[in-house]
Amino acid sequence: MDDILKIIKDTSLTYEQKVLALAKAAENSIKPLKIDEETQKYREAGVICDLNEGSAPYRPRYIVPDYEVFLKNGSKFLGLEPPRNIWEAVNSLLILYKHVPSITSFPVYLGNIDTILDRFIEDEEEAYQAIKLFLLHIDRTITDSFCHANIGPEDTKAGRLILKASRELNTSIPNLTLKYSKNTPDDLVLDSINTALITAKPSFANHEMFAGELGEDYAIASCYNGLPIGGGNFTLVRLNMGKLAPMAKDTEDFINNLLPDAVEKMAGYMDERIKFLMEESGYFESSFLVKEGLISADRFTSMFGMVGLADAVNHLLGAKELRDRFGHSKEANDLGVRIIEKLEEEVNKHHNPYCKFSDGKFLLHAQVGIDTDKNISPGCRIPIGEEPEIWDHLKHCALFHKYFPTGIGDIFRFDSTVKRNPQYVLDIMKGAMNLGVRYISFYTSDSDVVRITGYLVKRSDMEKLERGEQVLNGAAVLGLGAVKNQHVLDRKERKDD
Repeated sequence: MDDILKIIKDTSLTYEQKVLALAKAAENSIKPLKIDEETQKYREAGVICDLNEGSAPYRPRYIVPDYEVFLKNGSKFLGLEPPRNIWEAVNSLLILYKHVPSITSFPVYLGNIDTILDRFIEDEEEAYQAIKLFLLHIDRTITDSFCHANIGPEDTKAGRLILKASRELNTSIPNLTLKYSKNTPDDLVLDSINTALITAKPSFANHEMFAGELGEDYAIASCYNGLPIGGGNFTLVRLNMGKLAPMAKDTEDFINNLLPDAVEKMAGYMDERIKFLMEESGYFESSFLVKEGLISADRFTSMFGMVGLADAVNHLLGAKELRDRFGHSKEANDLGVRIIEKLEEEVNKHHNPYCKFSDGKFLLHAQVGIDTDKNISPGCRIPIGEEPEIWDHLKHCALFHKYFPTGIGDIFRFDSTVKRNPQYVLDIMKGAMNLGVRYISFYTSDSDVVRITGYLVKRSDMEKLERGEQVLNGAAVLGLGAVKNQHVLDRKERKDD
């Protein structure tokens, strides 16, 4: 009751943010899941973390509707006919977005918005007005940074207008990714880079890599999560290797005993969450998204998350000097790869009957961290403050990206002078993709919009929160926590040299 009263009295929360917080408190007041004692010990130690999904899963964590189906057929439930022009198209999408839930209670995927809107463009000036208002409406009503849209890999009129509007609006919502393929025109990529150097988006996804694993009908949702369109993800739970490693006697004990045990316990916990969602919550039986063919349970998977690889490796090796640590030492990097290969092996031993899209397997995900993490590095990233030169850094990224079909990414912060030479960033991005980097993000040190871990927040919003003021973006509080605890604004500044 004290926690509920605290939420009600919190003047830094908007009305909508209070409602969502109260709903989460209500959900967490019940304990319907069956959790065994050993699993609970891992949870209490912070080794297994459900990332605030709640005690009673009543909707999938990430829902990825097929917006092409919606625009083709309209919606009987919403009383919408198929749109006939750009204004009807954006209006219909904005209506549907209000009815697409996720773990945040907002949609985490808005569609490949260039391709779904491009066919409605007749007059480019009018289309630009519609698209700019569309993006502005999203920023002001879907007030959560985990909202994500895609463009590419083809060049489209709509894609160019989206980039132009993103530069002018300079908003943190929605997040944006360009699907980059070897056939994507350099001119489109440079337009995207120029936009990213102003407003920290879009990021760049390795289209060939994602499509090869998930099929052509994939989406980048939430932070940088690769998921099937028309489906999504039941649950995301993470394994904190930085907290597991100190429990081991030595490296061999960690790899051969502790890691397999923790994977088994976490997979069982994920099973319990999925079972409740599928057998108790009634979501898939009642949702109009299912009935109208926008999603299907058969196109869902689940994401087995991990965090803190660098911290585990450095602990197991007792590495104190920079030259001996993860990202710098061959011994440390080799151990990191060995751990991830063992993780993949153990996760693939598990079978869940509901994860039909991935043949009963959980898919690996490099989780970006949460605002309360301290001394824990996101996914497989090198700790902030220890970054090597950019080409060595990218080679290190490529060691790990192939293991994570549902998402892994790295972020590079540039000095503002790089805006004069976007070709330099293009060369870096192309080189990274050729190495096997899955996902990469850029922003500049003078941008108001900054990439926190995988999501975007405005510096100005975090400053308002520091003063006790309200902000629309509910994720700003997470960004502020990450700034304080993970020092995300202190990433190495790269220069055009």
